[in-house]
Amino acid sequence: MGLFDSLKRGLERSREAINEIFYFGGDVDESFWEDLEDTLVMGDMGADIAMDVTDDLRDLAARKNLTSARQLRDALADRLEETFTTPKVDPFTTTPSVVLFVGINGAGKTTTVGKIASAAAKSGIKTVIGSADTFRAAAIEQLDVWGQRAGVPVVKRERGSDPASVCYDVLDVAEREGSQLVLIDTAGRLHTSAELMRELAKVVNVTRKRAAKCAGGPMPVYVVLVIDAATGQNGLSQALEFNESLGVDGIVMTKLDGTAKGGIAMAVASKLKLPILRIGVGEQVEDLQPFDAHAFCRALVGAE
Repeated sequence: MGLFDSLKRGLERSREAINEIFYFGGDVDESFWEDLEDTLVMGDMGADIAMDVTDDLRDLAARKNLTSARQLRDALADRLEETFTTPKVDPFTTTPSVVLFVGINGAGKTTTVGKIASAAAKSGIKTVIGSADTFRAAAIEQLDVWGQRAGVPVVKRERGSDPASVCYDVLDVAEREGSQLVLIDTAGRLHTSAELMRELAKVVNVTRKRAAKCAGGPMPVYVVLVIDAATGQNGLSQALEFNESLGVDGIVMTKLDGTAKGGIAMAVASKLKLPILRIGVGEQVEDLQPFDAHAFCRALVGAE
């Protein structure tokens, strides 16, 4: 199965509601525009984006005399694509780099780290994992399994250790072994807890200071927020809080295959002007895909 087919399969639930508007090829009348706006809002794109997109398509339909719903499917995909920010760099393939994964519990951080480590190792990038989630024992065990599968070393300390110390340790290992990519898993943090966010900010600061002193030259540090797409608009709240506290560099959107709220990707990208780096549309390693705005939007609306 090709990447676009995999993406279409993964976005099936999000696409269903949009397809109802276009399927019968009805007339572009006032009820069509109302249905379109409502559908975009229900897909968790947010009211602002839904209104802007609908208004822009109204103008386009008037200018080009488009009278059939089916004629607007491609135009909708093109307009949605405009909401995304193009990343200046892909920290998972442009090396050397250090990536800190942050997010709330259950977002899929640990699995994401494992999948990216596997993909990087397979492509020949020398990778090391840091298990800085020292509060959840299962996180360390999960990373051990991923590391063994991928042949990637996992740097860890005993449960309850200072997570910043793990970050320091993993950069020592990376420096000694000549690793090109450092992936650091952190403990889930409630974005509503100021104290927990301050602790996480300390982890980020320690990592930046140590990475700046690598013998082979400073390693750039990126903070990547992992969001479970099923959280919908709450995911946007998470992104706003994490970005304010830490200065997020990019987003990984997980579990898009399990929700009809695929529009949250647009809401986050538009509100924060942050690039989406990877999206998860299934359980397999290859289902965590580099984000392609064009392919994503066409798969979302059912365009070819």
